[in-house]
Amino acid sequence: MLSRPGVLLLLCLVGAVDALYKQWIPDTNYENKTNWDKGDVPCSSDRAHFPAQRKVSVFVETTHAVQEMRLPVEGEFILLSGAGFYVTSEGEPGCGAGVTTNFKDSEGLRWFDPALWQAAATLNELQQGNFLFSVHEESVPCQYDDVVFKALSSFRVDTSSSQPSSPVHTVSLLGKVFNSPSEFSQYLSSHSGHLQFHGSSAITVGNPSCDDPSGCDCGNSVNHEQICSMVTCAAVSCKKPLLPVGHCCEVCGVIATIHYSAGFNLQTYRERIRHLFLILPQYKSVQLGMSKVSKSQRFMGIIPFIASPEIQVVILDKEDGRQSEALAWDILKDARSHGSNLGITGAEFQASSGNSSDQSDGGAGLVVGVVFGVLLMITLIIIMFVLIRKGHVRLPPMPSLGRFRGSSELPALGGPLDHGFDNPMFDKPHMPPEDNGLYGNETNNSIHLTQTGVHFMNPVYDESETDFNA
Repeated sequence: MLSRPGVLLLLCLVGAVDALYKQWIPDTNYENKTNWDKGDVPCSSDRAHFPAQRKVSVFVETTHAVQEMRLPVEGEFILLSGAGFYVTSEGEPGCGAGVTTNFKDSEGLRWFDPALWQAAATLNELQQGNFLFSVHEESVPCQYDDVVFKALSSFRVDTSSSQPSSPVHTVSLLGKVFNSPSEFSQYLSSHSGHLQFHGSSAITVGNPSCDDPSGCDCGNSVNHEQICSMVTCAAVSCKKPLLPVGHCCEVCGVIATIHYSAGFNLQTYRERIRHLFLILPQYKSVQLGMSKVSKSQRFMGIIPFIASPEIQVVILDKEDGRQSEALAWDILKDARSHGSNLGITGAEFQASSGNSSDQSDGGAGLVVGVVFGVLLMITLIIIMFVLIRKGHVRLPPMPSLGRFRGSSELPALGGPLDHGFDNPMFDKPHMPPEDNGLYGNETNNSIHLTQTGVHFMNPVYDESETDFNA
């Protein structure tokens, strides 16, 4: 089981970081007892067997005696000066009766497995074991990183990827640093190169170093699914788990956001946080990391409209999260007090406990949301009005006003009158009878046809008397 020193380190999270040194952890050294199925290096009474059909490159530091050794069809021993093997019929004292021990298969060790890499800010810290802890995308080499294979070691790594190549800054192996694409390509074509690197994708060197003070894109987001397929996530018990950009698993802790200007320097600010806060005893269990990320800004928290870079600070602790939130408040206070000198224009945080730095500003946030909503509605109305005026948008025809009237709908003025059906008991209104009857011509003159029906004048009253005068 591969182990890492438990050291408090800066946590380099998400897709934009300064260049780091990334060291491959596994090796295929003969003296590494974890490479043998019995958990120990074969001694003079043992039989050492290598997988017959597997390719392997094995580094040997000293001389070893064995009872028997079976070698693979294709492989190599890289012998340090004075190293070698010899066969003996008698076991050495303390070796025991002798067993058959098999060299483990290294075919399944993959370049994009985050658990197989360790990182440091400098080569000196890498050699001292001061390793950085990274999110999963950042754990494997980024395009600006320097890749290191231990000087006195051999290895075998599968570089298969969905991309044709995986660029890095440099590769150091067997004590030699490769920074020339042609020189490293020549090494990959050699016999040792074929045994150490295999897979569908090539590793390329010579990528320029990062020259942006606020960080550069790691480039591993295209391999996110492949990286996460090799990660097993542990269960989390916090109220609102967080998912940092570039990570495969939800975590419990705090994510702070730092908004910055042109004068901001990521590495300088990272060192400031470490020396101001991480050295304090109350934060000894805290892991903190920061890096530049690109997040979509959302209008009223819903509609994405622009992507802008910002600094994401992820704070984790092994306790109940209280130290993470306490450190987040310290960072925010420092950013608000000294932000103008550091190139910081704003800061806030969100905790997995459900707490956040903007809870006290909820009323102001509501007002801002309402104002933006009103502005949005006014803007839409103006745009619609302009489009209608220019003829780009046509309104649908309005329904006739007559459709909304009741059953007493009147025909258009001047049109034909609807007299309903003919009643055989009466003459038709437009054909009054010629019989003068009792009233003679007065009756005919007292009948008036209008659009509202037939009106009769009462002969009992004089029309001139309808005007009452006192």
